[in-house]
Amino acid sequence: MEVYQHFRKEEQPFIDQVLSWKDQVERSYIPKRTDFLDPREQEIVQMLLGTSQDELQTEAFGGSEYSERKRIVIAPVYETITKDMFQIQLLEAAYPEKFVSLEHRDVMGAFLSQGVKRKKLGDIMAEDGKIHLLAAGEVVPFIQMNLTSIKKSRISFKEQSLESLAVKKESWKEYDKTISSLRLDTVIKEIYGLSRKDAAVLIQKLLVKVNYRVVDDVKFQLQEGDMLSVRGKGRSKIVAIRGKSKKDKIKMTAAILQ
Repeated sequence: MEVYQHFRKEEQPFIDQVLSWKDQVERSYIPKRTDFLDPREQEIVQMLLGTSQDELQTEAFGGSEYSERKRIVIAPVYETITKDMFQIQLLEAAYPEKFVSLEHRDVMGAFLSQGVKRKKLGDIMAEDGKIHLLAAGEVVPFIQMNLTSIKKSRISFKEQSLESLAVKKESWKEYDKTISSLRLDTVIKEIYGLSRKDAAVLIQKLLVKVNYRVVDDVKFQLQEGDMLSVRGKGRSKIVAIRGKSKKDKIKMTAAILQ
């Protein structure tokens, strides 16, 4: 299919899913609500079903304007999309921060251990003795009944208004880099100030993600717009590829999350 040529091979199954959603809405005239999608998946939906669609419209919402993970509603163009259609609920729980330290991965691990699928969860925030979790409405009763402790700390999730969500606006700092290639190990080396060997070790230990998916190939070719994360070192992204220098090096603008 011609549409595949604009995407990576590993993205093809998701492309097929998006096209099936499109077909479903066009045939039934009934809006389709997705699970929570990461930013790359949201971008793919917009590329496939964006402004060129005369009969469909799409809208994304994750709980606040700064949410990273969002649900998307695909609907006939004449349909009015409301916030209620996204079925997103804010859950809040307190924990004794003097006695236990909780991080995003602790909360995530607790949910996954209960069999809750990642795609049913939006953004997660854990700090200052409070956990804020955005979840798909259909799994809220299960979460409240089954997730009663994290790291041996008793917790109880209560439903709260989205207006009380603790919002964090991301801050990115951009850097101009000159690199020999767009191989994953080369880019990780430059962005995080590592040796090529150390960058390769992190990749081979499955500690590096590209567009929210683990990549274990040091030769993996990156491209403009890719989001990177390295366990313990934070997140970054390739903002722009700005051609080549006189010495035939690639000029890249990267950004690191502060």
